[in-house]
Amino acid sequence: MTGFSTRAIRASARAPRVDQDPTSVPIYQTATFASEDADELDAVLLGSQPGYAYSRLDNPTTTALADAIAELEGAEAAHIFGSGMAAIHAALVALAGAGDRIVASNAVYGSTQSLLVNVLGRLGIRTDFVDATDRDAIAAALADGPARILYAETLSNPTMIVADHGALAGLAHTYGAAYIVDNTFASPYVCRPLEHGADLVVESATKYIGGHSDVLAGTVAGRAELIAEVRRVQIDTGAALAPLAAFLVLRGLATLGVRLDRHAATSAALAGWLERQDGVRQVRHPLLPSHPGSDIVARQFHGASGMFAFELDGGRTAARAFIDALQIPARTASLGSIHTMVVHPPSTTHRQLDDTALAAAGIGPGLLRCSIGLEDTDDLLADFAAGLEAARGATPAPASA
Repeated sequence: MTGFSTRAIRASARAPRVDQDPTSVPIYQTATFASEDADELDAVLLGSQPGYAYSRLDNPTTTALADAIAELEGAEAAHIFGSGMAAIHAALVALAGAGDRIVASNAVYGSTQSLLVNVLGRLGIRTDFVDATDRDAIAAALADGPARILYAETLSNPTMIVADHGALAGLAHTYGAAYIVDNTFASPYVCRPLEHGADLVVESATKYIGGHSDVLAGTVAGRAELIAEVRRVQIDTGAALAPLAAFLVLRGLATLGVRLDRHAATSAALAGWLERQDGVRQVRHPLLPSHPGSDIVARQFHGASGMFAFELDGGRTAARAFIDALQIPARTASLGSIHTMVVHPPSTTHRQLDDTALAAAGIGPGLLRCSIGLEDTDDLLADFAAGLEAARGATPAPASA
């Protein structure tokens, strides 16, 4: 008879037989999987036989999530990552290397810009930034030497510029570049860039897909041969998603459409109200007729999300007073949650940029980015009214000597 510790280890790892299908994907909370023999293990690790060996490579729970994302994005395949930034990094370096060039929208998430300039730049990948709404400028940038990638966001963070995926994909392919899209602000419920010609679409599943501010995850979806390259990057850099996190994202994915309808209705009501208020310089919501990209929204979007931005006349002082007066949103920096979140991008998401770079990206000192949650609309309207009152009464800080 074997010893106690040997029996305890074997007994505690013995899975029960289950003949009925679960209604939720099980959490395969294990780092390793056992094979029948050495030949099977070799075949699974080499990819010549389907199966699992080590969860950094593949895990049944994360595979289920990848398959679900691929279906909803309209993709041949998808791969899952530990965060949205890990997904963006993998999508870029899967297609570009030292000596290559990327053309990117000048209105992108601050950490994405830092990745392009400070990380990929050190690795010999050059990025040229252009106005994603200026087709002539994009064409000129793509024509100015070989470019491997054209990169844009469906709705730019935080300026809410709408990308015309059909036009941008056409330009990219004309000049031999791949078109990669960050679709986080929209989600596959609102927009599916692959259907408009994109080659890869990335999502921070931390945001709308997960939806509850309790999990970090990222996804990349596209053609199978491209996702194979993306997967190799994940395997070698280690940005794997844990099985429990994959389970939480799957839970959020199930209610994505229901939540997005509510997010969009409330955010549109708040944005329309703000557009009529004194002290508000500009409101940028894709469902407002005043949005310059409303024609693209009509063609490529199914509704909207909870995201919009507005700019206050009083600059940084007014923006901070507005945020500090709010009672419902917590003072935190994220988006796409059941909770409403209001942030001042120059101080948070784009803190890496100086005033010149902020201006070049279209981010004014009084800009506020709103991610509207699932709270009652009337409660949020009252809270925003109190914020505006505080913003109007704020005294600008004296200029430094």
